[in-house]
Amino acid sequence: MKHKIRGRKFGRNTKHRKSLLRNLAISLIEHESVTTTVPKSKDIRPVVEKLVTLSKTDTLHNRRQAFAFLGNNANAVQKLFSTLAERYQERPGGYTRIIRTGFRKGDCAPMSVIQFV
Repeated sequence: MKHKIRGRKFGRNTKHRKSLLRNLAISLIEHESVTTTVPKSKDIRPVVEKLVTLSKTDTLHNRRQAFAFLGNNANAVQKLFSTLAERYQERPGGYTRIIRTGFRKGDCAPMSVIQFV
């Protein structure tokens, strides 16, 4: 039985999994749309939505928390706190959408596009 076991491992160790989520979050913030597999897009959604909620109140503490998660990527943090924060200021949540796009040709993995609303 798999009670109280959450999250996917993606066949990676902890550091590799965290860097995968960090890189996907940075790419989504910078490009506002990323094509990836469905499980990865489902796992990146809560991470990015928490970052957008964090950026809606622009304080030094919130900026440092965003820098800590995004690995000192100044471009991503700047876009997060300027462009995305003012775009979603009135929205209470649900900043991203996942659109399934079919299956990858090589291994038939289900693919999707995650993008900002």
